[in-house]
Amino acid sequence: MSKRAAGFVLFRRLCGEIQYLLLKASYGDFHWSAPKGHVDPGEDDFTTALRETKEEAGYDEKDLIIYRDTPLTLNYEVKGKPKIVIYWLAELRNPNQEVVLSEEHTDLKWLTKDAAKECVGFKDNQVMIDKFHEMILNMDKNRTNCECP
Repeated sequence: MSKRAAGFVLFRRLCGEIQYLLLKASYGDFHWSAPKGHVDPGEDDFTTALRETKEEAGYDEKDLIIYRDTPLTLNYEVKGKPKIVIYWLAELRNPNQEVVLSEEHTDLKWLTKDAAKECVGFKDNQVMIDKFHEMILNMDKNRTNCECP
């Protein structure tokens, strides 16, 4: 049976730049990833993504613009067992709102697309970042807002 997880690929627009949030795990290989976590019994994927984002980054649903029609599913193996992770794209409403890290993570980075792809390392995650970035560009070709601190 596959393990199942869900989360959000969070991005913000800051000074004309699209940046993605990555969190550094405090366990295992100390990998970098978007906020995500295991689906609890009786919980749906979207509810898991909301709960995990609150727990891991401190953001509530009201802090985000969530693109519910954009889920991407990753299928891969962890320690020889299949895992499914569903991600939705979500934009931080206030690009200056600080992340509140949980004990599950030791660091955070807001990165451009290319830097985020390099940081995550895994090919599936890199492809996901590319796909979400393309969605953002397609949704927002004419947007010119720039919020600088």
